Amino acid sequence: MGKHRQPNKSQKKDKSGFIRIISGLWKGRKLPVHDAEGLRPTTDRVKETLFNWLATDLPKARCLDLFAGSGSLGFEAASRQAEFVTMIEKNPDALRQLKQNQQTLSASHLQIVQADTRIYLAQTPPAEPYDIVFIDPPFRQGLLEETLHLLEQGQWLHENALIYIESEKEWPVSTIPPSWKLHREKVAGQVCYRLFQRNA
Repeated sequence: MGKHRQPNKSQKKDKSGFIRIISGLWKGRKLPVHDAEGLRPTTDRVKETLFNWLATDLPKARCLDLFAGSGSLGFEAASRQAEFVTMIEKNPDALRQLKQNQQTLSASHLQIVQADTRIYLAQTPPAEPYDIVFIDPPFRQGLLEETLHLLEQGQWLHENALIYIESEKEWPVSTIPPSWKLHREKVAGQVCYRLFQRNA
């Protein structure tokens, strides 16, 4: 998850990195990341803070990882006893790497879907709503507003769902649905990360 850099079109070389699972079932495992269109995973420091925030809510939760990218957040949630995790990723190369990592971990409680997040959310919602949603879209592309609207209007969320949003620091938080209350907030460099609780 996390696509914060704009791709450099002159950069032809294919680079790969790794994400590290911090805790849980697969603690310490490193998973390769395909560097598709400037993917940059959520940093370990931010991820550790986020999962400390979620520590009591994550076990047995149904999680939705939108704009999954590297899968850093989705795999971490699955490692920490989430009941089920759905990852949505549009880029075919990033998707292929996510599926390879799923096979490496033998992670049967993960579903990986190739789709544009906004098109996916406009479809029929799942039989069961999600308890925790991770949203870390490419920055400065105007993706957050529509994504949040579709989530709220489409019955994707449990009535007390937790929604994590990672955005550029200047993103106007005023676009949050009225029923979402800010629970936690921190800034790391040019990135602001927030956890909201839905009170439907």
